[in-house]
Amino acid sequence: MTKQAIVTSDAPSAIGTYSQGIVSGDSIYLSGQIPLDPHSGQMIEGPMRAQIERVFDNLAAVAKAAGATLDDCVKLNVFLTDLAHFALVNEVMATYFTQPYPARAASGVASLPRGAAVEMDAVLARPR
Repeated sequence: MTKQAIVTSDAPSAIGTYSQGIVSGDSIYLSGQIPLDPHSGQMIEGPMRAQIERVFDNLAAVAKAAGATLDDCVKLNVFLTDLAHFALVNEVMATYFTQPYPARAASGVASLPRGAAVEMDAVLARPR
């Protein structure tokens, strides 16, 4: 099976040895996104809501570059350095997705790249 890298300037560039996303067969794999501004490459400042929205915006941009939307998401992984923000993730998520919502896992972690408080990655079904 072949795989194709997803590249977009509307989401942060990969900061390591990975792709923003990969299309393989009927699946689209989105790499983890943290609240980086795609144009400056810097972490955004501000309230946690804005950071969560930036992560969803970054994921949406990579999905769009693959010809998909977040509504094509079948699995979302959420990583938080403080699980007290989980209710806020739910609240913001409801503005980015429609039902049926994707399967999801949420994990509390000790730290994330660049000191981020939130990171998410996703698996999408390729639209037909």
